[in-house]
Amino acid sequence: MANTYIQIYIQFIFAVQGRQNLIYSLKREELQKYISGIIKNNNQKLLAIHANPDHIHLLVGFNNLNFKISDFVRDIKANSSRFINEEKWLNGKFNWQEGYGAFSYSKSQIDKVVNYILNQEEHHKKKNFKEEYIELLNKFEIQYEEKYVFEFYDD
Repeated sequence: MANTYIQIYIQFIFAVQGRQNLIYSLKREELQKYISGIIKNNNQKLLAIHANPDHIHLLVGFNNLNFKISDFVRDIKANSSRFINEEKWLNGKFNWQEGYGAFSYSKSQIDKVVNYILNQEEHHKKKNFKEEYIELLNKFEIQYEEKYVFEFYDD
């Protein structure tokens, strides 16, 4: 549509089913490249990605919204799960947990969010995934019921 301009930045977070540490460091880069391709094929811009052993962070810049965010995340999760399973990275079946977090940011916050995502290993030396995720929900004033948040197990 003429004279319609969009630029929205969203950070996505989703976890491995059962919060298992199934994203091995030797395969992380390959998974990140695969997911980057999914995002590019959806005509969006990946600004940052980091696959932790049990969860993943993405920062995506959207310049069109000709689809639903939920469909976008579903496609990433479904295609990346299929990729991991077809490549036989595990003896069993790989799945992502149901649900995800999506947090919007202004352009002025992008550098900070990119740095945060790219430095996940250092960040998680101070704060575990559950603490990090609950902190984001609270920061964005998202009401939630703990029983519906990702499956968290005491570390």
